[in-house]
Amino acid sequence: MPLFSQNKNVKVQSFILKMVNNNCPELEAMIEGPRLDRRVNLTVVVVIVPVEHGKPVVKDAFTAVTKEFSTSGLAIVLDKQIGLNEVIVGFRWEADMVFIRGKAKHLNPIGGGFHQLGFQLTETLNIGDWPELESVSF
Repeated sequence: MPLFSQNKNVKVQSFILKMVNNNCPELEAMIEGPRLDRRVNLTVVVVIVPVEHGKPVVKDAFTAVTKEFSTSGLAIVLDKQIGLNEVIVGFRWEADMVFIRGKAKHLNPIGGGFHQLGFQLTETLNIGDWPELESVSF
């Protein structure tokens, strides 16, 4: 190997460093100004149940992956732009499902046809009060 040949790993590391720096939520938050809550990047599968007229529309439920969490909300990644105002977010917790009501706060394109939809989470639901959710699982 020649003494001055460029190491392929250096090119890879340089690109990855640029990618992380340009997409790092901590750096992005500094540009946007202070946020009320810090975000934690965390990817988990959730089920989203749209709510219309105060009632869950179980037939329109779909799974999604989260992008980030704060103490009061979360953002999911969607492969299309969906106008949802209110939802119930279902989480798998051990052997059970936990359901939390959420209100949409923002919908932003993130590239490649994907969108980030952010929700403020408002209350944990008691499954006994919402029997229609008993069939929702993943």
